[in-house]
Amino acid sequence: MTSPHPRLLAADVLTAHLEPSPLAPESVRAGTPRTGDTTLVSLGETHVGLWEITEGTVVDVEVDEVFVVVSGDATLTLHTEGGSSSLELAPGVVVLLKAGDRTTWQIRSTLRKLYVAAPA
Repeated sequence: MTSPHPRLLAADVLTAHLEPSPLAPESVRAGTPRTGDTTLVSLGETHVGLWEITEGTVVDVEVDEVFVVVSGDATLTLHTEGGSSSLELAPGVVVLLKAGDRTTWQIRSTLRKLYVAAPA
């Protein structure tokens, strides 16, 4: 849908339509989570968008990214050589991920985030 104003990227990030984006089967650890996303704007090689995941547990290797949770409830565990640490995700939480971070996402209720990411 074309915006009535060229600077309006999303009228409502909570209800904006996301395109389904399949998960790699080997990344799913529990449940049958589904994901969706949309790029709102690209600024050079940096992308700003929305991403959502339904209930379940998945693992991932991250890119450089900052995100703010807009809805949902989850635990994000970061695995490093020094051990693991967990962050509780809820609306309003802002997180920095670094390229190469190994993560586990335990989603208790559908999580939606607004992200700013640079390619790996």
